Amino acid sequence: MEHRFTPRALLAALAAGSLCVGAQSALSQSTSSGESADHSSVPADNTKSNKLDPSNTTATADQQKENESDRTMTQRIRKSLMADKSLSTYAHNIKVVSVNGNVTLNGVVRSDAEKSAAESKAVEVAGQGRVVNDLKVSPK
Repeated sequence: MEHRFTPRALLAALAAGSLCVGAQSALSQSTSSGESADHSSVPADNTKSNKLDPSNTTATADQQKENESDRTMTQRIRKSLMADKSLSTYAHNIKVVSVNGNVTLNGVVRSDAEKSAAESKAVEVAGQGRVVNDLKVSPK
């Protein structure tokens, strides 16, 4: 069975498509011009802060061993950080690297309080004297 579009149906389909494109364009313009009140979907970006401090490369994830105890330790610290909703998105995104039972925290947080909170969460899991806190404080 062959379907044929009448000129009227074709015109209606084109008009509907144009309306969709126009609406999408208007929405993207209002969002990019800052008219949107919802900023919660904007991801935190600490790339500039990380580039300012070359020491942020001291411990990287590729240095972490693939043994069960280091993976579990990193996972427990990460879960603890993520569960603390009082921490900023920056603090939630710090690097946690475990090598042979020693943990290094690296990245940028928003305050000294966040820096201390992240360290105490790592110490709870890894133990006293096994955490190196290389976090940097960068204000808003």
